[in-house]
Amino acid sequence: MNLYERFEKAFMPNYGVPPVALARGEGCTVWDVDGKPYLDLIGGIAVSSLGHAHPALVEAVSRQVATLAHTSNLFLHEPEVLLAEKLLDLLGAPARVFLCNSGTEANEAAYKLCVKYAKATGRSYFVAAENGFHGRTIGALSLTGKPSIREQFGPFPVDVRFVPYGDADALKNAVTDDCIAVFLEPTQGEAGVVPPPEGYFQAAREITSAAGALLVADEIQSAIGRTGHWFAHQAEGVTPDVLTLAKGLGGGLPIGACVGFGEHGTLFEKGDHGSTFGGNPVSCAAALAVLGNVDLEHVREVAARLRGGLEAIRHPLLKGVRGRGLWLALVLHEPVSAGVQKAAQDAGFLVNALQPDAVRLAPPLVITAEQVQSFVDALPGVLDHA
Repeated sequence: MNLYERFEKAFMPNYGVPPVALARGEGCTVWDVDGKPYLDLIGGIAVSSLGHAHPALVEAVSRQVATLAHTSNLFLHEPEVLLAEKLLDLLGAPARVFLCNSGTEANEAAYKLCVKYAKATGRSYFVAAENGFHGRTIGALSLTGKPSIREQFGPFPVDVRFVPYGDADALKNAVTDDCIAVFLEPTQGEAGVVPPPEGYFQAAREITSAAGALLVADEIQSAIGRTGHWFAHQAEGVTPDVLTLAKGLGGGLPIGACVGFGEHGTLFEKGDHGSTFGGNPVSCAAALAVLGNVDLEHVREVAARLRGGLEAIRHPLLKGVRGRGLWLALVLHEPVSAGVQKAAQDAGFLVNALQPDAVRLAPPLVITAEQVQSFVDALPGVLDHA
């Protein structure tokens, strides 16, 4: 029985059987169990910020696991304090941090923080974006605007009103003095790496501030240098009330964070929320290694080369490129993204068929110009075989 058959027999069928079984990785290259190499242009869904087996990550995790691997939240340890302080320094604004294990958990924490705000102010409903994605647990799923994954698990415990993403007028009409909070991604990730129109996030900040509603920025995918900035909202000149982080923060180890700015950082009182594994010393050590080794200038330079190369391609299947930094989508004229993913895999590149007409690229932030060029050069042939 091969590994694929063992997987299918042992696991619940929610993922299906993945098409590639990976055995190891180094830098931006991974090898499958048969020894075939691939250039990793998925990065564990925007997680592997430093690629695979990065020396700084290996050293930090090895040292920490040999020193103190777990404490629970009953005790504190220095790595969690150092990480919170580093995040606050990069954010450059007064705030408080809650550490958890994943993006969904970060959004659950943000949801509960907003509920605490609602109880203090008498507000009654949330606003979120159509096709937005905030997670799969019930609170986060309540805020997720994708009917295909949401509707079968209702009813939900909270009133959420969905508006078209990028439509500032629709957002303004939906946000009244009874609105608790607006949950938005600076760029919609799972919808197909869809940036909003220029000025949309600034408008969202003005609308929520005027109504006294909280603005929650879901940066699970967009933060930690992914767009060429530490946090995507910084490029917009906007400070949210609550920020959620995960994915790239741990470089491959599970960690998430919910950040409350100003007075919203102290809404939780003792006992209001918690996590047994949140702020785990090993995950915090990994996150500190990531934050100490992401080179934003390199990200910007190689992202410009990738985007420029992709936009120069003329192929009847390729409609265009959208996204920011090293977080892009190849937009197709036809709904054949699965075919593109398979053709890329055959050619030695791992990409993600995100939507029927969109292929996601989210490579490690350490990808080189030469590796980027190898994909650009190969893409026309990949599209020919999609």
